[in-house]
Order: sequence, then structure tokens, then C-alpha cells
Amino acid sequence: MSSPHPYARELGAFLRARRGRLRPRDVGLEPGGRRKVTGLRREELALLAGLSTDYYQRMEQGREVRPSDDVLDALAGALALDDTERRHLFTLARAARRPMPTRVDHGPERVPDSTRRLLRVMDTPAVVLGRHLDLLDWNPMAQALLGDPADHPPGRLNMLLLLFDDALTGGRSCPDWERQALEYIGMLRAAVADDPTHPRATAIVGELSIRSAEFRRLWARHDVRASVSGTKTFRVPGLGDIVLDWDTYPLPGSPGPVVLVFTAEPGSPDADRLRLLASWRATGPASADDHRA
Repeated sequence: MSSPHPYARELGAFLRARRGRLRPRDVGLEPGGRRKVTGLRREELALLAGLSTDYYQRMEQGREVRPSDDVLDALAGALALDDTERRHLFTLARAARRPMPTRVDHGPERVPDSTRRLLRVMDTPAVVLGRHLDLLDWNPMAQALLGDPADHPPGRLNMLLLLFDDALTGGRSCPDWERQALEYIGMLRAAVADDPTHPRATAIVGELSIRSAEFRRLWARHDVRASVSGTKTFRVPGLGDIVLDWDTYPLPGSPGPVVLVFTAEPGSPDADRLRLLASWRATGPASADDHRA
């Protein structure tokens, strides 16, 4: 028997994870007697969605099932998906309906020269991230905040690989470490939905799955995020914690790199610390050599 379509496999795993997070009382069902599963049973979810248990089971198993949009709507409602999760469900299912292309362009991601020039004139930390969270370019302020990317081999310049490197994150003492990890993992999940066979995604997920039990736990949640903004705490030696807002701005291409920009609230202590960090960068010596988780 041929191996399941990669999008169908990803769809099945997503459905299992979402079903596992629901409890019977969440959807108006009585738990009944002793249960072998913590979440909903397949037959319970199928009943809520108006599907046969066999049909739904084949979907979770990644077998040859091509759900209609009506079926997907019913599943999204039964699973209480939010808007981001619903889009993810439709992306996976619609891709699973199509034959996999025989040849996919997995060439290197490019940063336009105009974007590189833009980074250099920005007076706040900014980086360009690839679709799999590879660090493609950065400005001097980002270097002062994050440390010098040149200290790492090019293949290691990835936000997830750096985030899960205990040697860089000081044992993950940053209070918002897990929230940041979930944001990055959710963004990578969205990239996997666009191309589950991409070798870069396979390499990152494979390495971290072997190396980190925490990554395996968080990846198995199948959370997906179309993260375009957030807040991050940086621990800078000599300055203390700097809390910055971040926003992402997509570059041309679908999917493609994004510019990630960090800013501080004007007039706040964080803005003062960011200005001090900029002056350190301008005068030379001490900069943030250690990565902040």
C-alpha cells in the first residue's frame, strides 16, 4: 500500500491533537463510565460533526479521504476551532485533495537588496526570518540585542534551534520562555502546512525531536499560530530585562520571509534601556553577547 499523502498525515495528526484537548463536558456530553482516553472518543467527535465513525477514523489515519468544505465546517464547529485553527484545517484538507507535485522548488530564500538597505537605516532592532524561522539578515541594533549571529554556523541560525539551546538561553530562566517557544512552534506548524515535505522543516523538527523532550511535548500539541505580533523579554547583562513588542511584516512571496521588528513604548523604561543599548553599540565594547531566551 502506498504511503499516505503527507498533507493527509498532517491533517490526521492535527485532528487527533484537537480531539484530545476536548473533554465531554466541553461539548455538552456526559463522561459516562471509565474512559481510556482523556479527550473525546472518535465516535463522539464523529457524532458531533454528523459523520460516520469509520469516515472520521480514516481521516485521522491519513487514508484516502477527500473531505468537502461542508465536512470541514462541521469538524471545525465540533472541535471548537478558533479562526487560525480553522484556516489551518482547511489548508491541510484542501492540499490533501490535490496530487503532490512531482517537483517542488526548495531553493534558498532571498532577501531583496531594498530590504537589506531598510534594515540598516532602522534605529530599532529588526531581523528577517525565513518561513522556517531561519535568521536571514539583521541590523546592528538586533546584533546588540541578540548577540552576533556570526558566532554561529549558518545552519544554526534559526530561532527555534537557538531557543532550545540551553547553552545560549541560560537554562531557560526567562519567564516567558515557554510562551515564546509556543509562538515559534506554532509559526513553524503553519509553514509545515504549506509544504510538509520541505527538507529544512524536516531537519529542524527531526533534530529537536531527538534532542529535546520539551520540544516533543510542545510540538505534539499541534498548535498553529499565524503570529504577527507579540511581546518578548530580553535579559541584557548590565541592563536587566527589556520588554519589547514585536511585529512581523511579510515580504513579497507566498510563502516568504518576514521582517520582524522590535519596538518599545515611547517614554517607557524599556525605551530608555533600548537607547542605552544603542549607545553601547555605537561606542563599541559591551554588547549583548549572550542570547536572551
